[in-house]
Amino acid sequence: MTGFRSPYGAPGGLTRKLHEACAARWDAYCWHPFVQGLADGTLPLPAFQRYLVQDWLFLIQFARAKALATFKAESLPALRSKASSLNALLSEMQMHLGYCAEWGLSEADVLAETEAAETVAYTRWVLDRGMAGDILDLEVALAPCTIGYGEIALRINAAPGRRRDGNPYETWIETYSSPGYQALASGAADRLDALGASHGGDARFASLSATFGEAARLEAAFWQMGLNAAS
Repeated sequence: MTGFRSPYGAPGGLTRKLHEACAARWDAYCWHPFVQGLADGTLPLPAFQRYLVQDWLFLIQFARAKALATFKAESLPALRSKASSLNALLSEMQMHLGYCAEWGLSEADVLAETEAAETVAYTRWVLDRGMAGDILDLEVALAPCTIGYGEIALRINAAPGRRRDGNPYETWIETYSSPGYQALASGAADRLDALGASHGGDARFASLSATFGEAARLEAAFWQMGLNAAS
């Protein structure tokens, strides 16, 4: 579904500028065949199970990136916000294990898995961007995950082929289209806009858009990793 207009971020803000500059990669990520399979319920079960296990392993490294963002926070309110976000993510990780169990994946199964090459490539790249740059560099690298999942859910709900009745992936879609998650995605976009204004986003835009585009590419590769499990 190309041509979808993202609702996140302010007009003229960094978030929307990044979307526009990286439109092709963003669409390839947000409307990947894996996502289309979620929308119409045709995604093979092995593909979703592979994704779920690797997403758990991804979340471990994502938590490390959130901890790095906490370290790089530049004010007390920002520090509190980042710490709260990290704690919420750690709670989500425990719930993720419960969700895996609903799909026939025990905690032992999940913990016994090793990271796929795509998981390693994406997560270590995010951490590298965070270590090498400032808080804006890190937040731009993280944004396609947090904001992207919110937009993906909106795209699914707007798709002509959207299947609701009997769709095995309905609970996943509902999670990311829920008001709570949509508020989280909107808040992440607003923070990105604010950091762009305070940290010279316009002067650094070439570098920031390269980071955003690469993160979107790595997200699409993560979807493809799951899809490959069904082939």
